[in-house]
Amino acid sequence: MLGHVARLSKLPLNYLQNRGGIWTGRGERNYKVTVVGAEGGIGQPLSLLLKQNPLIEQLALHDVIEAKGVAADLSHICTPAEVSHFRSEELLEALQDAHVVVVAAGLPRKPGMSRDELMAANASVALTVACAVSIACPEALLAFITNPINAIVPMAAEFLKAKGVFDPNRLFGITTLDVVRSKTFIGKFMSIDPDLVDIPVIGGHAGITILPLLSQCYPKFPEAEVEELQRLRQRIQEAGTEVVEAKAGKGSATLSMAYAGAHFVNALLRGLDDEEDVLECAYVASNVAELPFLATPMLLGPNGIKQNLGLPSMNEEEKAAFEEMLPELRDSIQLGIRSAQTAMKDIQQEDNASEQIPTNKRASQSE
Repeated sequence: MLGHVARLSKLPLNYLQNRGGIWTGRGERNYKVTVVGAEGGIGQPLSLLLKQNPLIEQLALHDVIEAKGVAADLSHICTPAEVSHFRSEELLEALQDAHVVVVAAGLPRKPGMSRDELMAANASVALTVACAVSIACPEALLAFITNPINAIVPMAAEFLKAKGVFDPNRLFGITTLDVVRSKTFIGKFMSIDPDLVDIPVIGGHAGITILPLLSQCYPKFPEAEVEELQRLRQRIQEAGTEVVEAKAGKGSATLSMAYAGAHFVNALLRGLDDEEDVLECAYVASNVAELPFLATPMLLGPNGIKQNLGLPSMNEEEKAAFEEMLPELRDSIQLGIRSAQTAMKDIQQEDNASEQIPTNKRASQSE
């Protein structure tokens, strides 16, 4: 996979423009969204939901596996969005002129899989997409579903920085599922419609780094025993494992993640449309705390993040939980940055090695 990144890296930033591609600009109900990993367990239901979005004019589907069948199936749905599909080697074409790129590609978490193992499996996805976005649509909003989010987003950011196109307002790790689960479980606990629940979830997107701020819940969370609060928070934090175990190793959270992903993409589009007060939580580059990446509430706008609202108020227990999770989140961020630096170094070494091959030997190899 790194070989593919190396080939993309050699292309000029205006590669597609030289081939006739142009940035189409932003107009109401005139958005192109590209789903990378559209054939997968998350990608298919995500694409189905996005096909119904009235703000999407073009829905481009890409996967390393042929997405032709998914595209044909979706194209029969009576909504205005036009569906197109692209083969594995056509990633640049799939991304061309995209306003939003949502990445659902990569392997799902399996029972007993460590963070490092998942990172090793999915790092090449982040590098390949980040490299292609830097060439095909550097102004697009890039949103990752691919796990581990806590490391994948910093990795992508590091690569985009190296390409000179990093914009912290345009790169997101989708943590919406943590909010969706919090609303669901709190709604059940309070015996109310979960859609009426409003709660910020900060930190990251794995285990104890997921921190729902029950003290900031609306409607006001009822008085409860400390043990009850801890059980509820732990269930939110371990909800992904709950699904993995329920599926007995046959998958992870796909349908609920697709729902959350579609919700967040819709929020990005509403922001692009300059709708007021589009508020979401997401994992982004940040300076609101001591870590360079953090999930916090933010306002979205025509250029991605309009305003990072920073850390909400926390009670003493939440402050302690926040401090407790910082080392783990810091380790994940550093893992992502190191992985990007190692990969870029490997790519450079491959480039140097290829340049040292004598011309006559290159010719014989190409034959």
